[in-house]
Amino acid sequence: MSKRTILLALISICSVLAGCATNPVTGGRQLMLISPQQELELGQQYSPEVQKQLGGPINNPQIQSYISAVGAKIARVSHMPDLEFHYTAVNDKSINAMALPGGHIFITRGMLQNIRTEAQLAAVLAHETVHVTARHSADAMSKQIGLSILLSAITTEKTPQTLVTVAELGTQILSLKYSRNAEYEADTFGLDYMARAGYNPTAMVELMEILESQNSVRPIEFFSTHPSPTNRKEKIRERIASMNPSDGLAMGQADYKKNVLEKL
Repeated sequence: MSKRTILLALISICSVLAGCATNPVTGGRQLMLISPQQELELGQQYSPEVQKQLGGPINNPQIQSYISAVGAKIARVSHMPDLEFHYTAVNDKSINAMALPGGHIFITRGMLQNIRTEAQLAAVLAHETVHVTARHSADAMSKQIGLSILLSAITTEKTPQTLVTVAELGTQILSLKYSRNAEYEADTFGLDYMARAGYNPTAMVELMEILESQNSVRPIEFFSTHPSPTNRKEKIRERIASMNPSDGLAMGQADYKKNVLEKL
């Protein structure tokens, strides 16, 4: 069967299935086996376990407030401004960030120690925010783990066994992988979110360069769950050129140093 035939068949199926929805970011039709309400439930139920496995929140109110404030700027200009996003800095030493359905986004201590400006922080948070708004996280969880498994663990009575199951599923959630197309979308629309929020989108190129330089020393966890094809950085540059961002967009090096680096 040709790829065209398969594609036409999927489009046909999608047109009649209740599970087919319009992606709020791309505007395209997609087969989505998880409802928006279920996304909220999954985020609410699994975010405490994921946060726990990432070492818990960094115990510094100023850092948390700063991360939340930058995240809020991104969330307000996203495709889901009414969603209650939660941006949390966690103690894990890996260089990583991740998003759960329903707007729960985590950035690790290791990542915070390696970036240098508020705009680079915004680049990380914008990228992860797109994974929520484009429903990448929900799609990955339902396909790679199984929606019925995820929901069964949170709808049954809490017992020692179900708590073990939730912990095991939390570990699987931490290792979810996104498709190359999902990564391109997160980069592309993340750049848009950054510019709308007042940040210089060139910081995303700087972010990639920082992570690439660190990756030559030791593997970067962010790249293990976020594929980094060799032409990804070039595509980011091409997108920025097409955006023609205005002068004077923020980088925020001094603010980041004061609110994060000096507090870690």
